[in-house]
Amino acid sequence: MGFPVRRSGGIDGGAVTGRRRLAVATALVGALISAGTVVLAAPVAHADPRPPQPSATGTPAASSPRLEEVHKEVEALYRKAEAATDAYNAAGEQLRLQEKSVADLNRQVDAARQRMERLRKETGALARAQYRSGGLTPQAQLFFSASPDTFLNGVALARKGEQATRGLLAQVEAVRAELEGYAKAADERRRALEGERRKKEAAKKEVEARLEEAKKLESRLEEKERERLRQLEEERARQAQAKWLGTDAGKGLAGRGSAATGDGKRAVDFATAQIGKNYVWGAEGPDTYDCSGLTLKAWAAAGRAIPRTSQEQWRQLPKVDVKDMRAGDLVIYFGDASHVGMYVGDGTIVHAPRPGRQVTLAGAGTMPILGVVRPG
Repeated sequence: MGFPVRRSGGIDGGAVTGRRRLAVATALVGALISAGTVVLAAPVAHADPRPPQPSATGTPAASSPRLEEVHKEVEALYRKAEAATDAYNAAGEQLRLQEKSVADLNRQVDAARQRMERLRKETGALARAQYRSGGLTPQAQLFFSASPDTFLNGVALARKGEQATRGLLAQVEAVRAELEGYAKAADERRRALEGERRKKEAAKKEVEARLEEAKKLESRLEEKERERLRQLEEERARQAQAKWLGTDAGKGLAGRGSAATGDGKRAVDFATAQIGKNYVWGAEGPDTYDCSGLTLKAWAAAGRAIPRTSQEQWRQLPKVDVKDMRAGDLVIYFGDASHVGMYVGDGTIVHAPRPGRQVTLAGAGTMPILGVVRPG
């Protein structure tokens, strides 16, 4: 493109032309920038493609909002699955009790039927005896007796016979009523049994659904994100433990010996020997455990029977203050008592955490403590 140049005296025409061209070029560049068609070669800050590096504690220096949200969702799903597992275990325990009750009832029914059979034989013998006497009652037979002595002696025998007959008939009636009662009880227990089966099946479906949700959620994470999520979980646990150790109860327990009784030590020895074994919901060993299955078997190894579920362990066992707990005591977690661990001393528990994890040691304050119970 050419531009007309007007020369004037005293001024270098080439310099004027250069200035004009510079002005026009500057104006064109400004217009292009305003139109957004030119990208200046200024330095541009790009996002770091690498994931946040772990801090000195081994945890992510910064957790993305996405991972925080996933962590909350996963934890909530596993908590719901554990609560459903407790319901499943409770239904299973009730189912066993109902089955035992039905078995006991069946034994009672069999015994009653045997008594009824014996009574039938006795009443049959009585009827045959009356038939042989011509159908006469004992009183009629005495009236026709020829000897007064026979008559007098027969009166006493007749009374005894009548008493025996009435007693026999009363027994027959009592056993018949007993069998009718057993039939009614059996019907009620069958209904209860079926109800517990339905509860157990519903709880099983709930557990499986929650675990499947958690599994799908975690599977959508990349491998590096899953590792960062694991680190995030560990960091949350460390923070919770540090906070708990700052409480009066935590300060009193940290660094203190276990002071276990003989039974408590045996229970702890059993539980810690299971470290590394997989968590499986509803399992009671010997190769896999859920949280209350581990504590159940540990105290069974110490010679003491305790309830199957963490909720019943909390409800039935004697409670002690957190600051007074000793090795072998059971620490119950969350407001619904859906998790349990065994205290081993020095502010630490052994527990079966959740699916995908193994029996391990953890800080006693890594989860919200509901309370502490002492089996023995």
